[in-house]
Amino acid sequence: MYKLSDFEKSSKHLYLLGKILSTIICIVILFLIAFNVTLMIESYINPNELPSFLGLKSFVIVSESMEPTIMTEDAIFITNTSKEDLEVGDIISFRTGNYINTHRIVRIEEKNGEEVYITKGDNNSNEDRGYVEFKNIEGKYLFRIPGFGRIIEILKSKITLVLLLIFLVIISYYEVRISKRKLKRKEERYEYNKKLVKEIKNNKDNKEM
Repeated sequence: MYKLSDFEKSSKHLYLLGKILSTIICIVILFLIAFNVTLMIESYINPNELPSFLGLKSFVIVSESMEPTIMTEDAIFITNTSKEDLEVGDIISFRTGNYINTHRIVRIEEKNGEEVYITKGDNNSNEDRGYVEFKNIEGKYLFRIPGFGRIIEILKSKITLVLLLIFLVIISYYEVRISKRKLKRKEERYEYNKKLVKEIKNNKDNKEM
């Protein structure tokens, strides 16, 4: 037979599970909002630079030049680097005109007293034309998320930011309503128990008279 206590226990477990789930969702949404807002602010402050989040820069690979190391549609992440940290074999992202290329350093040479970098795509037969100056390097390759490029681009959009804010407001409103409802049930239960104890006491007093 199903007891009332079993029902209350099950309800508590479901409420706790829902609370944990909504907390995780809120944390993820807040992180994505912070990610989005940071990139937008950096893009506004430095329109000519690739925006970064916590020191990381990300973008989508659209060329096959680094396959199979890096595939098209991959999201790659790079970080700022120094001349001392760069060596032959490193993969770097660098500006060429209005484009950003991600290729591997195959040689380091000296031009006019400054180090320059000769690069090549792993999937290319020939080295890149010319050389890369340090001032044009956006960062050093850290890691990639296979096939995640388009999702990263979507997360960076203003529409996504608005949708995330709306979703966060909805979840917060839902949590407030649930908390108020739970508090109201506690108050009603308290009043009911108080009334019940009073009735039992009155009945007991009447019997003793």
